[in-house]
Amino acid sequence: MDTKRLDLNLLVTLEALLVEQNVTKAAARLHLSQPAVSTQLNRLREVFDDPLLVPAHRGMTPTAKAIELLDPLRRALDQVRAVVTSHRDFIPTKAKLTVVIACTDYLHVAVVTPLVMNLRKKAPGVRVAMRNLDLPQLEAQMARGDVDLALMSPEHAPPSLRARHLFDERYVLIGRRDHPRLRHAITVEEFVQLEHVIVSIRGGGFVTAVDDVLALLGRSRKVVLSAASFLFVPEIVSRSDFVALVPERLVRDRAHKLKLKLVEVPMPAEGFVVGMVWHERSHGHAGQRWIREEIVAAVKTPRGRAFAPAGASRPRPPGPRGGP
Repeated sequence: MDTKRLDLNLLVTLEALLVEQNVTKAAARLHLSQPAVSTQLNRLREVFDDPLLVPAHRGMTPTAKAIELLDPLRRALDQVRAVVTSHRDFIPTKAKLTVVIACTDYLHVAVVTPLVMNLRKKAPGVRVAMRNLDLPQLEAQMARGDVDLALMSPEHAPPSLRARHLFDERYVLIGRRDHPRLRHAITVEEFVQLEHVIVSIRGGGFVTAVDDVLALLGRSRKVVLSAASFLFVPEIVSRSDFVALVPERLVRDRAHKLKLKLVEVPMPAEGFVVGMVWHERSHGHAGQRWIREEIVAAVKTPRGRAFAPAGASRPRPPGPRGGP
């Protein structure tokens, strides 16, 4: 190959074409016209002496050579991007940046919402796009640049991704402020007599790890509602005599506004670890580094508890069935 004929922009186009496998989508990704991308594809075919992409029923299919090129091409371009961006100072007040964050609905409220509010003051040109966490696709999404940062339990992250611990979360029992049977020093017997709302991440479940603990104590609770999201739970609890176990940060700063009472769980209730995960391609980017530090600072900001903790233990990762 005659490298004198090689234009770096052609390699960027090749990366987009191999990822999208569609000229129109690649053109949109590169902010170029479709004819311009088609012209560059023809030049790439000459450079590599290979069709690279051939027409298929939907879009295009990469050739065997193209498939072999994708990973080393990505690594090479990521190194170039790091060289270009690593030396630049990130000035938050002047920066223009879009950050895509993937996480669960609970972390949308507990972490991303306060982050966005802080960014409006510190970095008004920084935009945040929120996506639902899709763990099986996360590594590929980050490699493509579709997701910049994920908020999740780090031990569940693919080993190829970088991770950093943010905080340990625990569960608290919530009920409406004037609930007739909910006391701060509730016993296990009183706990099981209440009507419970649980969150089943996979949908439709009425049993969680808490019920396993209760079974060991010879007890069972009455679950009257199974929700698919934590976001729905505080509102229905505040308007009924239902109670629920939820992550503390979901309600800690909103308990007064929602007219909720927060109570210690009367038996062991496993918590979970929250961290942030990112790809090597964004590790050295000055703006991405600044965003990660802003998240760290935000979650470590001291905030008062809505009640005095009573011997809470260090949280551990949750079981596979979701929240209590």
